[in-house]
Amino acid sequence: MAATAAAVLYPHISKKAEVCGGKACIDGTRIRVMDIVTLQSHGHTVEEMLEHFDSRPLTPAEVYSALAYYHDHKEEIEASFAAKEKAGAEHETKKAEYLRRRAGR
Repeated sequence: MAATAAAVLYPHISKKAEVCGGKACIDGTRIRVMDIVTLQSHGHTVEEMLEHFDSRPLTPAEVYSALAYYHDHKEEIEASFAAKEKAGAEHETKKAEYLRRRAGR
């Protein structure tokens, strides 16, 4: 009999196609795990993160769950960061091309 891996559920974290393109978010919000990771990478404490979002007060458990999800799914979240960076670079390239063409008039 083959063993199957148990599904790991993260309290407070959801992934729904209709919310933030299916990226991992704090449940009931549009606050992505990558948003919490970004704040942490800028040196914000959990207490500061709790004050950062106006849309709805977060709980420490939600922030810690987002960080736990990140540590267990680093490849997924890092790929999201890379895709965001690539999209930003492509946008800047297209904008620069448009401005060059427009200046040539």
